[in-house]
Amino acid sequence: MPKYYEEKEEDGRACDGVREDLRHCLLESACVLQENKSPKQCLREGHCRSLQVTFFACKRSMVSVCSVF
Repeated sequence: MPKYYEEKEEDGRACDGVREDLRHCLLESACVLQENKSPKQCLREGHCRSLQVTFFACKRSMVSVCSVF
């Protein structure tokens, strides 16, 4: 479940809330805690997939259509 951090200090990066949720999801997953794999490796194996897709969509929405042409 997303936990958008309203009281957290903003660092100015796009999609902070989703980034933080993805980070916590990976660090608390069984893949990291029990199998002792890196969060990057767990992400590649498909853990926290819905948050990864949401984060990608958020970052993608930051791209201006005008800058593409």
